[in-house]
Amino acid sequence: MYIPPHFAETRPEELHRIIRGHPLGMLVTHDAAGLDANHIPFEFDPAQGEHGLLTAHVARANDVWQRCPGGTPVMVIFRGAEGYVSPNWYPSKHETHRQVPTWNYEVVHAHGVLTVRDDEQFVRGLVARLTRRHEANEPKPWKMGDSEREFIDGMLRNIVGIEIAVTSLVGKSKLSQNKETRDRIGAADALDARGKGELARVMGRAGD
Repeated sequence: MYIPPHFAETRPEELHRIIRGHPLGMLVTHDAAGLDANHIPFEFDPAQGEHGLLTAHVARANDVWQRCPGGTPVMVIFRGAEGYVSPNWYPSKHETHRQVPTWNYEVVHAHGVLTVRDDEQFVRGLVARLTRRHEANEPKPWKMGDSEREFIDGMLRNIVGIEIAVTSLVGKSKLSQNKETRDRIGAADALDARGKGELARVMGRAGD
């Protein structure tokens, strides 16, 4: 990934924020058949290992867990807030007319080593944790106990767990840090008015 120095994101707390706030990762693998990508919701534990541990599950019918045995190097891409930026949103554009369109975004590339976890206890615990997290804001959160045990047991047999021991986190936050403060804030305000509140917030504090 090309990262100009002013867009490099190295702060662990910001890298973790992007991963946790946008947990649908793109698992990128490479084997004899070539490149492949699977889009999977991940759980992230930064306290495990030097750079954290990613856990997820895939359908048993998805042969990625067979094509990529334990020890396979992989990459998971987490894309955070993003959006188009018009040059018209920069106050300086209307004075000098020396601005062009761009696209702002946050992204983290998690590099690591994959381990397959094909055991019922692991996938049951993983599904329970993912469910608790993503159902937390529901008025009546769904839980596995809402369904018959036989049904849940059958569903769990159809998935396989994976773990990725993270070896490095590479982050990029392209948030108009290379612009004048008034231009960065002007673009953030325009994005906020267009429903891109998350991107507007991170741009607003990019100069901190």
